[in-house]
Amino acid sequence: MSTPPRSPRPRTASQQPPRPPRQGPRPPAPARRKPRWAMRTVTTLSVVVLASAGIGHAVITSLDEDIARVDPFRDMKNRPEAGHGMNILLVGTDGRDRIGAEEREKYRLGGAPCHCTDTIMIVHISEDRDRASVVSLPRDSYAETPPHTDRVSGEQHKGHPLRLNAAYAEGGPRLTVRTVEKMTRVKIDHYLEVDFASFMKTVDVVGGVEICTDRRMRDSHTGLDLPAGRHTLRGGQALQYVRARHVDGTSDLSRMKRQQHFMASLVERTTSSGILLNPMKFRDVTRAVLGSVRADKGFGTDELLDLGRAMRNFSPSSSEFTTVPIAQTGHVVKGLGATLKWDTEKSERIFEALRRDQPLTVRHARDAVQRVPVDPRQIRVQVENGTRTAGLGRRVDAALAATGFDTTHAPANAADRNVKRTIVAYDPRWDRSAESLAAALPGSELRAVEGQGATLKVIVGADFEKVRKVRAQDPGQDEFGVVRGDEVGCS
Repeated sequence: MSTPPRSPRPRTASQQPPRPPRQGPRPPAPARRKPRWAMRTVTTLSVVVLASAGIGHAVITSLDEDIARVDPFRDMKNRPEAGHGMNILLVGTDGRDRIGAEEREKYRLGGAPCHCTDTIMIVHISEDRDRASVVSLPRDSYAETPPHTDRVSGEQHKGHPLRLNAAYAEGGPRLTVRTVEKMTRVKIDHYLEVDFASFMKTVDVVGGVEICTDRRMRDSHTGLDLPAGRHTLRGGQALQYVRARHVDGTSDLSRMKRQQHFMASLVERTTSSGILLNPMKFRDVTRAVLGSVRADKGFGTDELLDLGRAMRNFSPSSSEFTTVPIAQTGHVVKGLGATLKWDTEKSERIFEALRRDQPLTVRHARDAVQRVPVDPRQIRVQVENGTRTAGLGRRVDAALAATGFDTTHAPANAADRNVKRTIVAYDPRWDRSAESLAAALPGSELRAVEGQGATLKVIVGADFEKVRKVRAQDPGQDEFGVVRGDEVGCS
């Protein structure tokens, strides 16, 4: 019998932790492990969103000077045909050498910087500037490079197999762009490279980012320890959250999903908190990001302003996130070891959508399926018939089971057979599970019962009409695992 996840017990006033300071030291942070900086792409996406303020040319121009420049498109030939919209390649690099020795020790960022990349994403901004599609390309993806010159040794290389992140070590931004274009046949318009220092600074400057979890999250490698519930994460703790790879058995897959959730929450925080309307706050946040960014020479003041003016109506609901579909997680290549082999057919459909400037998935009616905080499969339910209608208990039990709830399949008659309104009785420790069950029973009454335990009870009343379909808040269950920004935030 499954046990639904508990909500944390309410704290007394004396037990409540103090609010994190608006300024000051960051919380204790990550463990010793070679960082994988996918979260740094979050900060670059925020640059695009922050530009939507349209604050003015003077502010943006002064910030343009903070951007270091690279030339990833020099002498490139035989490139894919340009589509509609804008494709930005986001690359996350180490950058720990930008952090002082004291902070490196505090955040357990020991070792020399690797000057490598662990994160690659394509961000597609639609031509009408009403939608952003983010596609993660796993660092261990099996790839084949085009012919190139090794940037360190100067040696000429023919095309050869490697892990995708190794393209940066061999040929820097230029080979990375060429390899991604070869694999996806998506033309890259702009290149942005960020490091983890800008991530922490940006999260702190915006005042933290809110995330939700329906169970305790612990990762001994990063030091992450979050009880179930709602949390506002500052820079260091946010770093732990997006780095964690040992919270469950799915390792990098769940890590990438958390990173996508965090990106959506950061977009929501930035667009809904008034930051975009405050020139000084806008300047501070953008400086925190741009101080650790490298970009192609064509991505400058005019591009930021044009994009900003077009994106003033951008919101979490107009962003969507996914990871390239994987066909084989242990594709062994001689000299490389295990790699991730893309699902050719499904991946091509995603990249074709980018080329055609189309959404990654069709939006469904928002009210078709009710989103709930706890997966119905984790909620144990006992049904009792509180009416004199024969067989009603069996019908409700079957309908709840069909929706995904873990029913006992042994409905009984209630002591009171004259119940007018359907009741969901629950132990207060499982209040979020009770909310999820009540959502499936429109009009039902929630009734807390101390000591009832993990099994929730439904007492069917005369008002019962139907069981509504519900689904856990964690989306991404369609064919490509695509989620929208408004589907992953706290509800």
